[in-house]
Amino acid sequence: MKKLSIFIILLMCLLPMNAQQVTIKDVANATYRAEGIRGIRPMLDGEHYTQISSDGKRLVKYSFKTGKEVATIFDVETARDCTIKHFDDYIMSPNESLILIQTDTKPIYRHSFTANYYIFNVKNNKMEPLSTGGPQQVPLFSPDGNQIAFVRNNNIYLVKLLFNNSESQITTDGKYNEVLNGIPDWVYEEEFGFNRAFDFSADSKMIAYIRFDESKVPMYSFPLYKGKSPSLDQYATYPGEYEYKYPMPGIDNSKVSVHTFDIKSKVTRKIDLPLDEDGYIPRIKFTNDENALAIMTLNRHQNRFDLYYANPRSTLCKLMVRDEAPQYIKENAYSNITFYPEHFVVMSEKDGYNHLYLYTAGGNLVKQITKGNFEVKDFLGWDQANNTFYFTSNEGSPLRTAVYKIDAKGKKTKLSTQEGSNSAIFSKNMKYFVNTYSSANIPPVITLNDNKGKVLTTLVDNQKLKQQMSGLNMPSKEFFTFKTTDGVELNGWIMKPAHFDTNKKYPVILHQYSGPGSQQVLDRWGIGAMGNGGLFEAYMADKGFIMVCVDGRGTGGRGAEFEKCTYLNLGVKEAKDQVETAKYLSTLPYIDGNRIGIWGWSFGGYNTLMSMSEGTPIFKAGVAIAAPTDWRFYDSVYTERFMRTPKENMEGYEASSAINRANKLHGELLLIHGSADDNVHLRNAAEYSEALVQADKQFDMQVYTNRNHGIFGGNTRHHLLTRVSNFFIENLK
Repeated sequence: MKKLSIFIILLMCLLPMNAQQVTIKDVANATYRAEGIRGIRPMLDGEHYTQISSDGKRLVKYSFKTGKEVATIFDVETARDCTIKHFDDYIMSPNESLILIQTDTKPIYRHSFTANYYIFNVKNNKMEPLSTGGPQQVPLFSPDGNQIAFVRNNNIYLVKLLFNNSESQITTDGKYNEVLNGIPDWVYEEEFGFNRAFDFSADSKMIAYIRFDESKVPMYSFPLYKGKSPSLDQYATYPGEYEYKYPMPGIDNSKVSVHTFDIKSKVTRKIDLPLDEDGYIPRIKFTNDENALAIMTLNRHQNRFDLYYANPRSTLCKLMVRDEAPQYIKENAYSNITFYPEHFVVMSEKDGYNHLYLYTAGGNLVKQITKGNFEVKDFLGWDQANNTFYFTSNEGSPLRTAVYKIDAKGKKTKLSTQEGSNSAIFSKNMKYFVNTYSSANIPPVITLNDNKGKVLTTLVDNQKLKQQMSGLNMPSKEFFTFKTTDGVELNGWIMKPAHFDTNKKYPVILHQYSGPGSQQVLDRWGIGAMGNGGLFEAYMADKGFIMVCVDGRGTGGRGAEFEKCTYLNLGVKEAKDQVETAKYLSTLPYIDGNRIGIWGWSFGGYNTLMSMSEGTPIFKAGVAIAAPTDWRFYDSVYTERFMRTPKENMEGYEASSAINRANKLHGELLLIHGSADDNVHLRNAAEYSEALVQADKQFDMQVYTNRNHGIFGGNTRHHLLTRVSNFFIENLK
């Protein structure tokens, strides 16, 4: 007994003394936030990069070789005629002699925003407004650095720096909710992931732009209330409303066309593009040839991608590359094309996995650069002098990414050494890179490396955060795999309470997103529902829960076949796989199969509803946040990519509707939604809740006033997470 007592005392000494518990406020406020580096831009000389100081007051030049500060390029306190106290972002001119300083940033949608920009002259340390006519969007320097184009109120403007910053208006037909020039409409921005739709030619003589005519797209509106944080005082007596164009499946999208503007002659031309009447133009970009405008198009089914070269003056187009898939083409195909003087590099899943392909400028395939049963995640650049390509991929495990290079002979070298998640920013000459590494248990470590992978210096080690986290009652984090009854192997992570007892039976909460191509089960610091090293999971584990996440069929990282098997029937296989997860967990000796919960946000909220009404009564409680409940209510581009139109696939829409499954709901449910969600409208929760009422299913519901899809602002996020955690504690403990 004496020996046993000594052993227990020694064991207790090894455990953290007075370990601090994570609070919901810690989670909501990101109290334990990892340090990072923001606003890095590699400089032309290949030896330096720029970065915004932590206080947002200076733009600093650093050495790629040493990581040391070399000079201050811009300082709000010493710049001449500077009236601002800090800045949000910046854009360097092509020769780095001028800098656009971004201030007063105001978000519009996910990627779009307005801001007031100032032109800073590095040589004379002087600052002046880009324009005095009101806030601007997406300003862009011409390649010669003598002009800046931007968008204001849906029209394109041009500022000529050599002519005393004279400002002229290029388009005049831009109108809110009718015509947009040079910026995408709501659905293009949300689903094609960009915010600027114009570009300069290589000789700086032409501007090309996409024109969006959304006049025939139906309007969608939702009410706005006075609310708090912020308070919209104009609606103190009567509510207001927000109206915008939102195309749903099978409904008219914007009519898109490409136009060019000759800066000298002021002639506007429409490109003779062979586009289907209902086709998409997700990107345009001038190549290194001033006579070759790259126009990327998709058919409405999004299973045929075409890359055209258009002559900006003759308006004629030539097809350079066509990529087709039985289901759909992913965004990588058009968002990662990189043009070089004599070549271009594209991504494609044509062999079943996302890989890099090299083409001549004339559109002839030179070679497939990467091959294998893994996915290339990012193309980082091509060192043409040494004919070496740099990229990140998940070779070895879909849970992890590493930085690689591959030479002309196909010899591949792994440059990042630590196992987990790695991403990189390379210098212009491809001699150095900034590597950001993290894993489930290690917060981000940012290092400077040479192109052989050697670490030159550590910029950020997050040692302070590591020390803080070591004093917290953190759960253990483990990865696992299991096979479903369909014979499909799925990956997951599990977090157990810090003082886990194998003799106890624990309740379990599954968190998942499950949307097409997404991945939640990754070996990275952003693990967990709210990121930040799994802080929300730590809070719940402290309350006696085991927290689990499993990526089911349809998620990313495992090739096209695994990802696209949910095509035309969203939510069916995904829900079954969460049920299979719950069944598997029920077989583990330390898990109480009668106390399993599930929750998720957006697609994860949708899959929560689908899983709880799959027909297997295995979930005792669930929380669905900002959930789509019927794909007929969601936007055209996203939904049709995976489901086609209701007219073409009515059976699929019916099977994928959570509303149609409402009468089979099993378990206690909490529905949460923001009343001003412009992405997944409150209508989804309203229609679903009515279906539950008519099916005589009791449930809880929480609506957040004036909150969008992110549901934050003021005390909102703290309230939401408290609501979620209390709901599970009440129903599963």
